[in-house]
Amino acid sequence: MALLDIRQRAGQLFVVVMLGHVILISAQVQSKSGVPVLEAAVFGVVSEVQRGTSTAVSGLRNAWGGYVGLRHVRAENTSLKAQLASLQVELQEQRALADRSRSLEELLSLRDRSNLNTVAAAIIAAGATPEFRTVTLDKGSLDGIKADMAVIAPAGVVGRVVVSTPRAAKVQLLIDRNAAAGAIVERSRAQGAVVGSGDTRLRMDFVSETADVAAGDVVMTSGIEGLFPKGFMIGRVESVQKSGTAYKEGGIVIRPAVDFSSLEQVLVVLTPTPVHEAPNVDPAVPNPGEGDATPAHKP
Repeated sequence: MALLDIRQRAGQLFVVVMLGHVILISAQVQSKSGVPVLEAAVFGVVSEVQRGTSTAVSGLRNAWGGYVGLRHVRAENTSLKAQLASLQVELQEQRALADRSRSLEELLSLRDRSNLNTVAAAIIAAGATPEFRTVTLDKGSLDGIKADMAVIAPAGVVGRVVVSTPRAAKVQLLIDRNAAAGAIVERSRAQGAVVGSGDTRLRMDFVSETADVAAGDVVMTSGIEGLFPKGFMIGRVESVQKSGTAYKEGGIVIRPAVDFSSLEQVLVVLTPTPVHEAPNVDPAVPNPGEGDATPAHKP
């Protein structure tokens, strides 16, 4: 064993001595460029180590920069999304304000044209069931609103006040099945009564069989019932059905001029409406048919 150890140590010593000689010779021997071979070899090894280290450090730096940049981009993206959401909300608010301003301008224009004493009111609620087509206004008796006052909008007739409290009022819409209004066809002057049907359409009843009513005719208020001012638009005739020479009951269907589903602002007419009598062919015989309504104030 001792002999084997001595041989191994001798071999190792021989290798070390040989390497030492090679290093010394490399340090003295110069390459063609004048640089010692040892220095060139060491430089080659060290340069490769430096290259690998530089590549690793550069990759790490780029990765870190990308991570930091990504976090910055994400934060900026979150901020931009918040700003966009805020601008969208502001845009909706401005659009709603513009719509409200347009609606109020139309109400003011209607009030100026009608020469009626009116009060503007906003709709704050609607009937819970289609059986009763009503809306609630934010104005009441403190503002001069009373029952049986007409309610109008820029598009036409809305309905009448049925209940008034100090700070609110309930309005029966013209499309309610219990609502009615005296009506006259603008073109032919045929008269009758427009009655609500409980849905989105109206019907015109009590029209003389000799009256001329056709689809597309404009139907206006006649003022004969003393509730609605004369000359306000109710709607247009959508369809007409006859049974022989007479109009069928409910055969004259009218599409309302007012879109009740999007109604927001209305005018309540405070001025008492004069009653207009139906025209007579013979002074002794009342005629509810067609002809111009002759306004007459009842005492």
